[in-house]
Amino acid sequence: MSNSKPQEIWLLRFPFSDLTSTKVRPALILAVHREEAIILGIFSKVTNSNLQTTWILMSEEHPDFLQTGLKKTSLIRADKIATVSNSVFHKKIGELPSEIIFLVQEAVKKSLNIP
Repeated sequence: MSNSKPQEIWLLRFPFSDLTSTKVRPALILAVHREEAIILGIFSKVTNSNLQTTWILMSEEHPDFLQTGLKKTSLIRADKIATVSNSVFHKKIGELPSEIIFLVQEAVKKSLNIP
């Protein structure tokens, strides 16, 4: 069981959208509720064009990139939301810089059509 907290980045078994399988990847913790967490998937396949409004680019060039624990520039995707059991967590790798969390919150609102 993890002791995850919001704004932390963890390696965990992230579910595919069809729920047939999982893949170990980084994820951002949005909220923790008892034995579960609401997370956003983080993906290292970055397209330089056509970034969606629900995607946040976490660049290696950001001054606080090292605190994320990510290995390379990645996308935090607010359109890849999941609620998962604490049992899928592997290890904490870092934390999201405070100034980026506002961008994530706005992207989540857009993803969920919340004004």
